[in-house]
Amino acid sequence: MTEVELYTDGGCRGNGKHKNLGAIGGILIHPKTGTEKTYKEAFEKTTNNRMELLAVIRGLDMLKKPCLVHVYSDSSYLINAFNKGWIDNWKRRDWVRKPNPLKNVDLWKRLDELRQKHKLVFHKVKGHADNDYNNLADRLVNEAMDA
Repeated sequence: MTEVELYTDGGCRGNGKHKNLGAIGGILIHPKTGTEKTYKEAFEKTTNNRMELLAVIRGLDMLKKPCLVHVYSDSSYLINAFNKGWIDNWKRRDWVRKPNPLKNVDLWKRLDELRQKHKLVFHKVKGHADNDYNNLADRLVNEAMDA
């Protein structure tokens, strides 16, 4: 199975407000060949958490065959959902999170589908710190919102 790295970030200006702008950014890396692909895209009327999830989905959608994917993100929301088993609990409960409704169900379901195809290993990185790829993903997010 091919091993790749995926660094992602999502952001939103005016998080959740009627008129806002969000974006995703990511870098897909094939360590053996040194190949790197970047992507970025802006969205209106969204939230920061939706952007964090969509950034991973877009990167995984770029893969043409099943891979072992090391996903790096500064989003505790994303990382904890997988590493602490939250997503499995939500799925068992028919995508319900008690006592409040589960937000972003469409994206969580898509991520669940993608983890059936790929072997995903999630890594938490500190945002705006010394990780060059995380900083690049953040720059891509801001470039997409600025464009």
